[in-house]
Amino acid sequence: MLAPIPEPKPGDLIEIFRPMYRHWAIYVGDGYVIHLAPPSEIAGAGAASIMSALTDKAIVKKELLCHVAGKDKYQVNNKHDEEYTPLPLSKIIQRAERLVGQEVLYRLTSENCEHFVNELRYGVPRSDQVCHRPCTTLGVRSFSQLPVAGPECGWRQNYKQDDNSLI
Repeated sequence: MLAPIPEPKPGDLIEIFRPMYRHWAIYVGDGYVIHLAPPSEIAGAGAASIMSALTDKAIVKKELLCHVAGKDKYQVNNKHDEEYTPLPLSKIIQRAERLVGQEVLYRLTSENCEHFVNELRYGVPRSDQVCHRPCTTLGVRSFSQLPVAGPECGWRQNYKQDDNSLI
């Protein structure tokens, strides 16, 4: 018997198990998450969403977790809490809400959904599913040579414009 999924708390990182990769969102309360949604990122899109690696734009969306996850499983995964101190909850939520509706730069290797939520929770843009050297994993090797975006791109640039303390 599977254990019930614990109710997320505001500020929790949500890991959604898509085929071939993990999608990430941040829980903001009342059933809603904020996440980066490349054009192909639709609930249940599965392997087709790997096409998000070919786009350089994403929309910051606030949507119901059940709609974002679709039929895919998900879990609360604040996996870096022992390494990094989470920012104050009010700051996490304020930063996330301020970006909703904005079109931002999306890069598989440097500004993806996992970088985005870790930046919101910890102030550290980090993705453990990105390989920074030539990889042998199917579907990742061909993207490992993509240009890496600098620190003045996408949603990080938006933070800097709004509040220098947010970078």
